[in-house]
Amino acid sequence: MKRLLIIIFTSLLFIAGCSEDEITPHERFDDYAKLWSENNFKSMYDMLTPESKEAYPTDQYIDRYQKVYEDLEIENVEVSYKKLSEKQLETAIEEGTATLPFTVKMDSLAGPISFDYEATLVQQGEKEEKNWFLTWDPGFIFPQIKDGGDIRIATTEPARGEILDRNRIPLAWNGEVWNIGIIPEKLGNNPEDGKKKIASILNISVESIDKALDADWVEPDMFVPLDKKIPKTDNKILDQLFQIDGVMGQTALGRIYPLGEAASHLVGYVGKVTDKDLEEKDPELYSANDIIGKTGLERFYEDKLKGKKGVKIYIEQEGQDDDVLAEIEVQNGESIYTTIDSTAQEELYLSFDGVPGTAAAIQPKTGETIALVSSPSFDPHKMVYGISTTDWDELQNNPEQPLFNRSNATYAPGSVIKPITTAIGLQNGVIDPDEKVEIEGLTWGNGEGWGDYKVTRVANTNPVNLLTAMTHSDNIYFAMKGVEMGGDALVTGLEKFGFDEAIPINLAISPSSVSTTGNLEGEVSVANTSYGQGEIETSSLHMATMYTSFLNDGKMIKPIILMDEEKSQVWKENLVTPEQATIIKDTLRNVVTEGTAGYAKNAPFPISGKTGTAELKLTLDEENGEENGWFVAYPTEDQDLIIAMMMEKVQDEGSSALVVEKVTDVMEKIK
Repeated sequence: MKRLLIIIFTSLLFIAGCSEDEITPHERFDDYAKLWSENNFKSMYDMLTPESKEAYPTDQYIDRYQKVYEDLEIENVEVSYKKLSEKQLETAIEEGTATLPFTVKMDSLAGPISFDYEATLVQQGEKEEKNWFLTWDPGFIFPQIKDGGDIRIATTEPARGEILDRNRIPLAWNGEVWNIGIIPEKLGNNPEDGKKKIASILNISVESIDKALDADWVEPDMFVPLDKKIPKTDNKILDQLFQIDGVMGQTALGRIYPLGEAASHLVGYVGKVTDKDLEEKDPELYSANDIIGKTGLERFYEDKLKGKKGVKIYIEQEGQDDDVLAEIEVQNGESIYTTIDSTAQEELYLSFDGVPGTAAAIQPKTGETIALVSSPSFDPHKMVYGISTTDWDELQNNPEQPLFNRSNATYAPGSVIKPITTAIGLQNGVIDPDEKVEIEGLTWGNGEGWGDYKVTRVANTNPVNLLTAMTHSDNIYFAMKGVEMGGDALVTGLEKFGFDEAIPINLAISPSSVSTTGNLEGEVSVANTSYGQGEIETSSLHMATMYTSFLNDGKMIKPIILMDEEKSQVWKENLVTPEQATIIKDTLRNVVTEGTAGYAKNAPFPISGKTGTAELKLTLDEENGEENGWFVAYPTEDQDLIIAMMMEKVQDEGSSALVVEKVTDVMEKIK
């Protein structure tokens, strides 16, 4: 027993003595693990045995580690190991070699990676130089490549989500397109002439075609893609291309917009990501060649539509199955299911016949946006697949501004604001429907402070009550009532209808505004604002939304664009009483039966609504200016649709009468 105690005591003294004078393999591997966690590969290399350094020069160790870790985006490396028992440690020190099982955990672009391996440390050197060094092989990077094999990264692009209308008809989808390319040996007797024609049609350079054809892998009978896709529906361009010798097409997937120009401002289009996009977006989700929504719903719902790439890190070895180290499954983009009706969208757009303007159609009980149109427009496919310099210049220089999204903009409403002024006047007691107001002549001014300025009207009616004023769109009646209630009351009333605040819809619609300052200074400004002139501006969508308050007993319904949004949400309430709403609805019906919207009587069902003409004058003194025509209407009985349409520069087309025709005809087609 005494002899055993002496042996144990001697061993402990030996170990203690070693720990004081020499570094243990534990301490040495602790240092190596710390450097590993810091990606300090140069210092790690200094800790290898001379034999390992000879077998693996710095390019196979330092350079390789750096490249692998950079390519795989390795970070948060953690190394842990199983320490030797006292007896094992004693033996290791005596024999000058130690084997430590260890575990490595790390994060990568494809998710977490972990593996187990063994480190053999050898004691080398004399006296002060004596230390423990690692015997290294490529298994320290990943065990699967110890005896060879290549580390591979595979990415799977997500399918972009589709944009669907209320009936699940695509507004934007991933359909078949032609991937245009060339069979070099079939370019004919004059290949240079053919390449020039191809370059001109595709809006690319001859040099880019030559670069594609000169690639090392190209053989004369091979299909050489030119990185240009054309929708299969674009027969005009395809006919030109396929008449050129050597031009071929391979089926590929691309973004397709079935409604074309009719919905391009609303739906938008996609394009290659730019440097600016990469600065704003999550770098983990986008790379230089990715596609991103540029405008419209494609841009607004980019985060949903985009999806996430699938990434797989694996080891490829000849004759063996791939060994997957880490993998993130691809997440395809989410499709969005809109409230838009494709038929209504197309019919409304076509009704403009190229005339500049905007229109919104909504379901007044639910707030669903049925259509949102801006005219004129452009072909979204040209934006996606390459637009020629000529076509781009035509769009840019077109005085009708087809690239400008009018559905997002605001305009002077003209007389379509009068029902709103009426609602405000009824609420504050200034307007009494039965009151007869004496108005002599076709002009009116309120004396001092007005100078020579006068409000004009069309119909010489006297006396005038609310019904006749609305029916004949009497500017003087509403100007008088506006002045009577005062600027502050009028502004407050308009703000209750949502002026000077964002429209609560997931679209970039500009807020309606009372004036540039938000206030009304002077009686002339108040008078003009009350009948839709002055500086007041509103969008077609907001205009349609405001009329929902008359069909919902004073509740203005929040407009929505997605089918999964809650319907019939109240944006504003108590705008009028049910009785007052009935009064206003009666006047709007009379506008059609007896007043300025007579064409709407031709419809096979009763229509109610209000016309409006906004004169675009630079100054109050200007006699004549361009005119925008408005009509806001709904089916009197069904009350399941409101259309608000504005057409620009209609002074030579009968002003609002033209818009009444358009809205009436569209309403017949889509109901």
